[in-house]
Amino acid sequence: MTTLRPVSTVEALAAALRERVLSGDIEPGAALPEQELSARYGVARPTVREALALLVHEGLLRRERNRSAYVPVITPADLDDLMYVRGPLEELMARAVAGRRVTAAEEALGRLSALPPGAPWAAVVAEHMALHEALVAAAGSPRLERLYATLAAETRLGLVRLRHAYEDPHELAAEHAGLLRVIAEGPADAAVRAMREHLRWRHP
Repeated sequence: MTTLRPVSTVEALAAALRERVLSGDIEPGAALPEQELSARYGVARPTVREALALLVHEGLLRRERNRSAYVPVITPADLDDLMYVRGPLEELMARAVAGRRVTAAEEALGRLSALPPGAPWAAVVAEHMALHEALVAAAGSPRLERLYATLAAETRLGLVRLRHAYEDPHELAAEHAGLLRVIAEGPADAAVRAMREHLRWRHP
């Protein structure tokens, strides 16, 4: 028997807005006025406020004094700086897990491969993140996991920029399948080189 966890109105609204942000439906820089969201979704403004606060906490939205919450703009310079920091972390992970298959990463790859063309880009982002986070977790370093988690929001927002570069999620899945194959086969130096190539600018 599977027990389903009740989902509050706040969580449901946050999930709907999260999907719109990560699918690019709400453009970077766009504001999310509470009154408009309240009218659109038929919920009270305090509910909207709580849902927005969840997404601000996740880093998918920003909020400043006397301004509506908005989607951060991730520039090419931001992506370059993100990869400057993320690259060494991913390479440490690749060296640590080289020569091993990571079941959770392979499962995420399977879900990514199963997405149909035209699937919501938010679903692609979710499986992409699950795959990389599974690899990082397999390295066995809590500190590496914590450092990697601090980059998650910007990585997800950066992935939104790629939605036009991949007409079919299977192309992205194929690239990750190749990466997992090299990591599983090793040796460590080959795994690191494969990860470095994978993380060129096209891949936030």
